[in-house]
Amino acid sequence: MILAIVEHDRGKLNPISLECLTLARELARDSGDALEAILIGEVARSMVQVVGRYGVSRVHLATHDRLNDYAPEAWARTVLQLVARIQPEAVTVAGSDRGNELLAHLAALSRQPMAANCIEVLSGDAYRVTRQRWGGSLLEEALLKGDPKLFSVAPHTLEAQETAAATEPVTETFTPELDDKAFRVRIKERVERSADKVSLSEARVVVGGGRGVGSAEGFARLEELAALLDGAVGGSRVVTNLGWRPHSDQIGQTGTRIAPELYIACGISGAIQHMVGCKGAKNILAINMDRDAPIMSKATYAVYGDLHEVLSALIDELRRRKL
Repeated sequence: MILAIVEHDRGKLNPISLECLTLARELARDSGDALEAILIGEVARSMVQVVGRYGVSRVHLATHDRLNDYAPEAWARTVLQLVARIQPEAVTVAGSDRGNELLAHLAALSRQPMAANCIEVLSGDAYRVTRQRWGGSLLEEALLKGDPKLFSVAPHTLEAQETAAATEPVTETFTPELDDKAFRVRIKERVERSADKVSLSEARVVVGGGRGVGSAEGFARLEELAALLDGAVGGSRVVTNLGWRPHSDQIGQTGTRIAPELYIACGISGAIQHMVGCKGAKNILAINMDRDAPIMSKATYAVYGDLHEVLSALIDELRRRKL
């Protein structure tokens, strides 16, 4: 049996968990196993029917008065207690920051190896996995052993697909035994974004700026363009290091990973760390004065020119069409 950990934030499903369920379902089918899932916290109960559409036959709902918000060690100990009871062949989770953190805690607690950011998993006595390394610039093939085998699924590398024979999963509720030590690391405070601000990770259109924008004030035009497209604004690591944008706006390996329909990259050279963050984009429009910038060869559309002139023309045309 394959056990999938479904990631959520206070009951809001992380969509990349559906990608993880899709890969786990195929793995379970190929090995003749069932696919089961663990939902952590009573607030996750509403997701039972959703995961059923992705092939989950049984849901284990962990309820505890302190589990409704994320706490990595507490969540890992919750999974560990379930693993001890149901003895799955493998445990998998989406390879988000939280997912990989949670899996690392589980691996340490269970003294088992783990493979992060897998894009393909083949069953056997040892799983043969292909996983992303060095920010996706290298693919590694490896054998994964363990009892259970632990792996995460690289985000935005496969399409989430519902099963043709969806059924209502059986739901079993359990309460893990957790002491205060399990909550040494936990969320104590949240600073919420403005209600009218589109999240980078969820935006269908993202406008990103790099050093070429020139200043913090230069992002005003990017904000204007994003507003016209109902999109979000992000930046490269250089931009956040310079203090032009907050770290929460950083796109890249150490920032937010985006998967919009369109990413408009303005004055961004396209270092590998940045490209890791935007590789999930369906289309990239790059605007740059440097024809040889790495992002220009990777873009779906490339515009060679002064980004301020190009943005002004784009904004004027969009405004004209909205009239």
